[in-house]
Amino acid sequence: MLKRYIVSICLLGLILLLPACGNHTYHIVKSGDTLYSIGWAYGYDHKQIAAWNGIDEPFSIHTGQKIRLTPSDNKSVKSANQKVVDVSVNKQAVGKRNSTSTRAARNGKSSVVSKPTKKLAWKWPTTSKKVVQYFSESDIRKKGINIAGRNGQSINAAAAGRVVYSGTGLIGYGRLIIIKHNNKFLSAYAHNRELLVREGDQIRRGQKIATMGSSGTSRVMLHFEIRRDGLPVNPLHYLPKKG
Repeated sequence: MLKRYIVSICLLGLILLLPACGNHTYHIVKSGDTLYSIGWAYGYDHKQIAAWNGIDEPFSIHTGQKIRLTPSDNKSVKSANQKVVDVSVNKQAVGKRNSTSTRAARNGKSSVVSKPTKKLAWKWPTTSKKVVQYFSESDIRKKGINIAGRNGQSINAAAAGRVVYSGTGLIGYGRLIIIKHNNKFLSAYAHNRELLVREGDQIRRGQKIATMGSSGTSRVMLHFEIRRDGLPVNPLHYLPKKG
């Protein structure tokens, strides 16, 4: 009897875990979500999600809205810039979206044609430059770098832009800020102690946006990411060399 009970519990556990193991098709918008934070959470470019859902700029969404995370069945949807383009995706590439090389594995072109982008001037997001975890293309848990520092230390914008997310809605990031720099680049600042800017704020390069903390992690540090067209890239390829 005890053996049968244990087997039943194990089967129930497996049933409960199955939805989490499958591919996400939709996201239900909750309070605090933005199209940028949804894209960040699932590893897609926000412009691509906007195209799949026919959402135009300024990419407004509302609580309870059902957001598609895959192309429509006809493989062609109205993009955010009012053009109809092919946004089909190779499903086998989904698990490898943390590498820039995966863009070549996609069947279609980018969902939105990018305008020419002015080169950004990046700077370190904090005075401390002690990297305690490095970026890895092969490890999805290392989509950025971790910079050690002291509690309350100033966190500054690595480049000028606009705040598109400021909150605690992304699991594993603690108190998080996401800044949009141009049509290609976003940067993120996670595990903060205090958030000093709000969604929509225009930010200058080097402006203080938060204080370092340990929200969502076991040590005081800044987790810093840069994403190009929705894909994580190595921040050390963009930040100035440590002097």
